[in-house]
Amino acid sequence: MTAIVPVLLTLIGGAVLRRSMLKSGEFWSGLERLTYYVLGPALFVTSIGNADLGAIDVGPLLLTTTVPIIAATGVLVAARPLLRSSGPALGSIVQGAIRINTYIGLVFINALHGELGIATFAIACAISVPVVNLLCVSTLTIYGAHDEARPRPKLLREIATNPLILSCLVGLTLSITNLELPTAIASTLDLAASSALLCGTLIAGASISFTWRRRDLIEVTVPTLIKLAVLPLAAASLAITLGADQLTLHAIVILTAVPTAPSAAILSAKLGGDTRLMATIIGVQTLLSTASMPLMLELISELR
Repeated sequence: MTAIVPVLLTLIGGAVLRRSMLKSGEFWSGLERLTYYVLGPALFVTSIGNADLGAIDVGPLLLTTTVPIIAATGVLVAARPLLRSSGPALGSIVQGAIRINTYIGLVFINALHGELGIATFAIACAISVPVVNLLCVSTLTIYGAHDEARPRPKLLREIATNPLILSCLVGLTLSITNLELPTAIASTLDLAASSALLCGTLIAGASISFTWRRRDLIEVTVPTLIKLAVLPLAAASLAITLGADQLTLHAIVILTAVPTAPSAAILSAKLGGDTRLMATIIGVQTLLSTASMPLMLELISELR
């Protein structure tokens, strides 16, 4: 529960700054790119590179961070006739159900388990992010609105150039080979990494936005229930069955229980999704997650 206070205050700070002192969309877009391409990868490299990988139970991560996500996507695509959603709306619904706000998750796991927790969470991200990207990009490629100005993406390139995946590979290489970076480079990475959690959470707060329509009740509620409740419960049940230790279980639950990422709105705009619906889903989930995540962690501890 102690992790929620700084998260909530930082989210509020981001929302207030976006609507008062820092109203420029270009500023927040630039900060998001800086965090995504520089600060976040620096955190992953330093955390994994310094971690004792032998203390991380990787086995349960492989199934628990992929199977529930794949199943949820399949159910949503199959349920499109029941939802009566347009193709672009379906793309945003799928993103709302499975995308991961990495930085909110990192704040929680850091409060619970420190640097080893961050390393475990980073490895879980390295496993799940390619799957999530594949599913989201595929859904938007098939169902999104496309024209000459918005061509279909090259899927393998999207995954192969993902900075979080690449930074995990660098961190794993450093850890496995016991290589030490030059002091100047290591200190620079540490400095960049120290800003990642703050900037990522501020961006999440700044992204909170609502433009409500009557039919949004279903198209917002369904992915929100899946993301904040169904996925973490399914993943936790599978993890407990596989005998995951407490650290691994917490990483799995947090990974699957965090709200969808603010960058989902960018992907929706790029690949023909419903950007207005996506922004509403992001806002609703970000606010609700401040209550749902501590409750989910408490529930899982009782079940275990």
